[in-house]
Amino acid sequence: MRLLLQQRPDDAEAPRFVQLMLQPDLLGGWTLVRETGVMGGRSQVRREQFLDHDSAIAALERARDQQLKRGFQLMFTQGAAAPR
Repeated sequence: MRLLLQQRPDDAEAPRFVQLMLQPDLLGGWTLVRETGVMGGRSQVRREQFLDHDSAIAALERARDQQLKRGFQLMFTQGAAAPR
């Protein structure tokens, strides 16, 4: 599952983005990968581990909602079980 959020571009700066990806790990858990940065520039990647799918989905939805409150817009969603 993958979500891409982006801020509206400013005339002076490139738009910022947040990419949230939910991936299964080899031990039956889930990893939430958060990539943040500037389009065409540097980015930062953080990973957070979860034991079950439900808690990983809840964390993904919380992260998405936080970014939407900060003015980001949902640009792209990929995955069969995309959050509401």
